[in-house]
Amino acid sequence: MNTFRHLPLSLTLAAAFALPAHAQSLVDLYESARSFDANYQSARAQFEANLYKAEQAKAGLLPSAGLALGVNRVNIDSNNATAESTYGNHGATLSASQPLYRPANQATAEQGKRQVLLAQAQLTAAEQDLIVRVSQAYFDVLAASDSLTFVQAQKSAVSEQLASAKRNFEVGTATITDTREAQARYDLTLAQEIAVQNDLRVKKIVLDQLTGKSESTPKPLAVPVVIAEINPNDVNSWVALTEEASPGIQQARLGLEVAELETQKAQAGNKPTLDLNASYAMTQNNGIASNAAADYRTNVTSIGLSFNLPLFAGYAIQNRVKETQSLQDKARNDLEGARRSVALATRSAFFGVQSGLGQVKALEAAETSSQVALDATKLGYQVGVRVNVDVLNAQTTLFDTKAKLAKARYDVLLGGLKLRQASGTLKVDDLNAVNALLLK
Repeated sequence: MNTFRHLPLSLTLAAAFALPAHAQSLVDLYESARSFDANYQSARAQFEANLYKAEQAKAGLLPSAGLALGVNRVNIDSNNATAESTYGNHGATLSASQPLYRPANQATAEQGKRQVLLAQAQLTAAEQDLIVRVSQAYFDVLAASDSLTFVQAQKSAVSEQLASAKRNFEVGTATITDTREAQARYDLTLAQEIAVQNDLRVKKIVLDQLTGKSESTPKPLAVPVVIAEINPNDVNSWVALTEEASPGIQQARLGLEVAELETQKAQAGNKPTLDLNASYAMTQNNGIASNAAADYRTNVTSIGLSFNLPLFAGYAIQNRVKETQSLQDKARNDLEGARRSVALATRSAFFGVQSGLGQVKALEAAETSSQVALDATKLGYQVGVRVNVDVLNAQTTLFDTKAKLAKARYDVLLGGLKLRQASGTLKVDDLNAVNALLLK
């Protein structure tokens, strides 16, 4: 009877001694995925592209300069010999312009600043998504591995019960029914073992593809497993964090600010512009043949202001303003929608973790009760007041409870990370708290 009572600890210790030397922690596999995962690398490349795009928006406020060169050759052929000539000229013009008042360009530059913040929010969301995906794959492998361990332990227990039923039948203390029931349960357990082995194989492939590792081996949870309560243990406190921390809300808020600046750009279509222009031009003419007087050189320097005032553009500007104002309203509604969605996701995640913690406690109690029930049933079988099927059912209940308990613990740990992701507060440092629960 003590064999079943100490099964969780013995299985964990056996796993510890059998654990490969290259077993990885959750942080180790996250770091591998960070440099390998295609989705995250794509998000990082998009982030860098957005930074360069934002820098382009400043160009409208900065001076521009250009250099133009030209070379010409002219040949005049006429019946009048005195009018015949051949000459060439070459010239260079250096020009520069500095915008002094361009409200549309100013709004574009401000949009560029918002684009930088938007790119950062998008990258943060991608990082949080990667943390959750790696954690999901990590715990999926552990859960499948635990299921395989429990199924194999159940197979061993059923095998012992089958052997006992055969011995009792041979000596005449049991019927053939006990043997057949035990054989049927053993065959069912074999089928379950095959299915669980395949599930574990698939889960490992998912983790390997995510991290770029070959034969990734996650470290299991250490015994005893102590999962901390939610902190803060108030759903409204988590929802309050989302306003500033959630990347989704940040993106929607920045989208509204960009839309407002777009309206300012449209309104700037009715405003004047003022530029400072300067140029220096040099032209050299080289007279040849009959017209030597064509030799001369000119240098022209100019500096001035360029003022432009739009008067009428066929109502294009007015309609553009109305369009951007409608898009601004859309962005405002999108922001409100994002706030509601994030609040709902945060509340759902919070109550999911809270419910999971309750399930863990209930399953821990159920595990103890199932173990006591199995011990009592085995004793009753030995004294003849219980039949073989009762023992088999008690064994199945115990191992099923153990598998559910292990899965519930993983779900709570993953749920805690998803709660932080929903509220926007998830960081790589949060994985250290999970790492502390793993086998060293």
